Amino acid sequence: MAETLQQLLRERGEDDRPGVRCGDRTWTWREHVAGASAHAAAVLQRLDPDRPPHVGVVLGNTPDMLTAMAAAALGGYVLVGLNTTRRGDALLADVQRSDCRLVLSNAEHADLVPGSLDIASLEAEPSSAEAVLVPRAEAGAMDTFMMIFTSGTSGEPKAVQVPHLFPLFSGAHLVDRFQITADDVCYVSMPLFHSNAVVAGWAVALTSGACVVPATFSASRLLDDVRRYGATYLNYVGKPLAYVLATPERPDDADNPLRTAFGNEASDRDIAEFARRFGCHVMDGFGSTESAVIVTRTEGTPPGSIGQGFDGVAIYDSVRLEECAVAELSPDGVLLNPDEAIGELVNTQGGGMFQGYYNDAGANDERLRHGMYWSGDLAYRDSDGWIYLAGRTADWMRVDGENLAAAPLERILQRLPAVALVAVYAVPDPGGVGDQVMAALVLHEDAALTPAELEAFLDEQRDLPGKGRPRYVRIAATLPQTATNKVLKRELIRQGATAGDGVLWVREERGTAYAVPAEA
Repeated sequence: MAETLQQLLRERGEDDRPGVRCGDRTWTWREHVAGASAHAAAVLQRLDPDRPPHVGVVLGNTPDMLTAMAAAALGGYVLVGLNTTRRGDALLADVQRSDCRLVLSNAEHADLVPGSLDIASLEAEPSSAEAVLVPRAEAGAMDTFMMIFTSGTSGEPKAVQVPHLFPLFSGAHLVDRFQITADDVCYVSMPLFHSNAVVAGWAVALTSGACVVPATFSASRLLDDVRRYGATYLNYVGKPLAYVLATPERPDDADNPLRTAFGNEASDRDIAEFARRFGCHVMDGFGSTESAVIVTRTEGTPPGSIGQGFDGVAIYDSVRLEECAVAELSPDGVLLNPDEAIGELVNTQGGGMFQGYYNDAGANDERLRHGMYWSGDLAYRDSDGWIYLAGRTADWMRVDGENLAAAPLERILQRLPAVALVAVYAVPDPGGVGDQVMAALVLHEDAALTPAELEAFLDEQRDLPGKGRPRYVRIAATLPQTATNKVLKRELIRQGATAGDGVLWVREERGTAYAVPAEA
């Protein structure tokens, strides 16, 4: 059994089944690996053997990107996935932080790359051209295969060193869980510079020998692509399911080959509705690029829970350095002891496969403290061991002297049938002390919501905390997001209690009714 991606790709180099499909073209695994070997040989000729073998890549989800990934694994050098939505100085900072010695791009993205960098074109398609590849090194299981930057929702992105073992481990786990075989087709439309697409998309195809289809996500085109390519499996991260569900439903939506959708951060409602509408199984999990804290859903997971953690996963008070109390829930589901129960998700056994952020000692020290890995995610756990997210550590809100977490409030607002996307966050209290709750809502296409309807809905939610009723509500056309479909809350917080590109409703200070402020 292969212990590295390098070894596994060599095995795929003897496989004449379809490996990559894009547009009207299909390449066998043998052809794809041969093309990647040729690219790796060319890249190695340009690298200085005395400097870090870090090769940046600015590419979309194309056969070129798959070639660059396979080439790095085969050639024994490190690929750095550069975010194609970053620009100018921000992109240059990522390149410098990760010590890239060469940046690969194509005509579509070449203009993004600062002119001071050594750039090489990667326009050649995967081919069966013979090439003699002498790898820079024989990779070990914990050697870095790729550097993947975090999403940057709560700060500047950090370069996670992803070892060969992590995609292999994840791919094998998902292949076994969903019974993926070489006859399947994996549709990968999440950005391949991010961990979700690498470990939950590409690695699934590579491990099973299934065909992989690289694509750019489009809510309106996804079903057509699934049918065109015969896709049986797809991965997602963030809010893609919500975007697809916001498109008009058609009577034949379930007439498609899709069998499984796997990802993270979808709401309970979106999971159930996507499964119903498209006739497939949807499984949502929890994980991060760092791979140190893993939580999985199983049959019987309660609504709102992300599942149960692997060994070592616990919820700790970061000040007292002790495990938090078990959550006490009312019959209606209200968390009665948030101050004692909500804490940070940790791995008490250490960092697991997390090899650290590259060139960022301060961030490493923040993550690895007291012999444990601290995720930065807030959560609580019930008496049966089910874990519920409460947001990021920056999502704590202090309202009228009480602590509130954003995620439970978001789960409540997501029950509104008219709502497609939700973000809850803190804005300063006009009185100058503490916070007020603000919610930004994006409605489904052709849906409508009035202030009175929102008030009536909140009145009916028996698990809504007393201080959890939003003071401000923005009805928005869109929400600022990262390239990996995660809401950029720090941008919403920066905008404050404003309408942005939408409409602002304000709740009366001591009441429950909402209205558009007179000055608007």
